[in-house]
Amino acid sequence: MATTALARVFAEAYTFSMLELFLKIFLTILVVMDPLGAVPLFISVAGGLDEATKRATIRKAILISFVVMTVFILAGRFVLGFFGISPGAFSVAGGVLFFLISIEMLFGQPKHSRSSSQEEEADYAKSIAVFPLAIPYISGPGLITTIMVFAAGPTPYVETTLMLLASILLCLAAMFASLSASSLILRVLGKTGVSVIERIMGLLLSGLSVQFIYDGLVRLGIVGGS
Repeated sequence: MATTALARVFAEAYTFSMLELFLKIFLTILVVMDPLGAVPLFISVAGGLDEATKRATIRKAILISFVVMTVFILAGRFVLGFFGISPGAFSVAGGVLFFLISIEMLFGQPKHSRSSSQEEEADYAKSIAVFPLAIPYISGPGLITTIMVFAAGPTPYVETTLMLLASILLCLAAMFASLSASSLILRVLGKTGVSVIERIMGLLLSGLSVQFIYDGLVRLGIVGGS
């Protein structure tokens, strides 16, 4: 009886821990992906397309992004191991990159980490679904780093992979909904409203970035954990 009760307590604690980790993964990916922040970019590059072409472009961009991120989810831990990069070191590096992205979001600077206007002009005629929407906006360096940081975590590979895939699917669904309703969102919120929301997400990301750096330093043994 006592053994069964103890096992149930441990199972519940493990479930709560996994749920907490899933929420952390999901919210971090959602903030970095920034579905609402993609609305102005999408309108600027696809505003002249008809509705059917817009929907096809969105579907293609989402599919390409999913494939790219799935590759890093499945292989991220092995890539770090191959290059001899410790999870702690990558967590610190990821935190620094997140902080730089959060500064761009907070101050409304051009997202150099996501797109380049010169490259956008050069490659626009080829396919805006591939560039700049899927790469580097949706599945850009920030999001790939996010995936790699969590993939290199202490959680078992299978659990981490499933949580990352679920989080990516949910966030891509939010991105799909945001881009599909881009004209309506911009009309309701306006450029100012979208900008305010992006700055709030930038503030959240700045706090997450510091936490990533701290966790990385703890895992490297440089500072003591709480």
